[in-house]
Amino acid sequence: MNATVPFVKMNGTHNEFVVVDGRATPVADPVAFGVRICDPERGPGADGLLLVLDSATADVRMQVINADGSEAEMCGNGIRCVARYLDEHDGRAEAVVETLSGPIATRVLSREPYMVSEVMGVPQLGTPLEVAGYFATPVDVGNPHLVIFVPDLAAIDIGVLGPRIGNDSRYPDGVNVHFAQNAGDRLRVLHWERGAGATAACGTGAVACSAVAISAHGFHSPVTLEVPGGTLRVEWLPGERATLIGDAVVEFSSTFG
Repeated sequence: MNATVPFVKMNGTHNEFVVVDGRATPVADPVAFGVRICDPERGPGADGLLLVLDSATADVRMQVINADGSEAEMCGNGIRCVARYLDEHDGRAEAVVETLSGPIATRVLSREPYMVSEVMGVPQLGTPLEVAGYFATPVDVGNPHLVIFVPDLAAIDIGVLGPRIGNDSRYPDGVNVHFAQNAGDRLRVLHWERGAGATAACGTGAVACSAVAISAHGFHSPVTLEVPGGTLRVEWLPGERATLIGDAVVEFSSTFG
C-alpha cells in the first residue's frame, strides 16, 4: 500500500463515505485501512469505506467496509457516490457496478444538483415477526433488513432500540433496523445500520421500507422518504427490481496514510 492514499470524502443523503480508487492505489488491508480512515479521531471519519476496484463482469467492483471493519454486501447511498466518482473521473454517466449483492446499474440524472438513479435487486419480503415488543417485517434487498411501522417516530430512541433489535439472535450476522411512520404522502424513517449504528440515511433500507409500505400500508410507487439526511425516492412494482434515486455530494479530496 502506498504511504499516502488519495481519497474523496462524499455523502449520499448525508450518509458519509470515503471513496478510494483501488485501481490506481491498491489497499493491501482494506479492513484495517477502513477502520482507521473511518475513525474521526484518526482520519476524516465516515460511515464506511468504498473501494473502487477492477471487475471481470462489470465496469467496476465496489467493496464496502463499514466503520467497524465488517464488510457489507451492498450500500445504496454509497453506490451513488461511486457513480458520481465514475462520472467525474472515468467519464461514465452510466455504469454497472459489481457488488456482493449482484450487479447494480447506475445513471447520473443531473449534475446541478448531482442526482443518481440505481437499479437494485428485487425486494424479498418475509413473514412478520415479533422482536423487542414490535412487529417487524423482514426484507432482503441483497442484505437483511427489519422494517417496523410505528405511529410516532418521536417516541423511538433509535440509539437504544437499533442495536437491541439489530443484534437479535435470529440474525447472527446482524440486521439493519428501520422505524417508519406514515406521514400522509410520504414516509418518515429512522435507520440503524449494522456495522455503522444510527445513520442519516440508508439506501437499501429506504427500498426495504418502501416495499413494505407498498405491500402492506397502501402506498403507491414512487414512494418519497424523509430521512434524517434529506429525501430519497423509491420506484417499485411488486416482483420487479427497485430503483432508488438520491443525491451524491462531494465534500473534499485529500490523502490519508
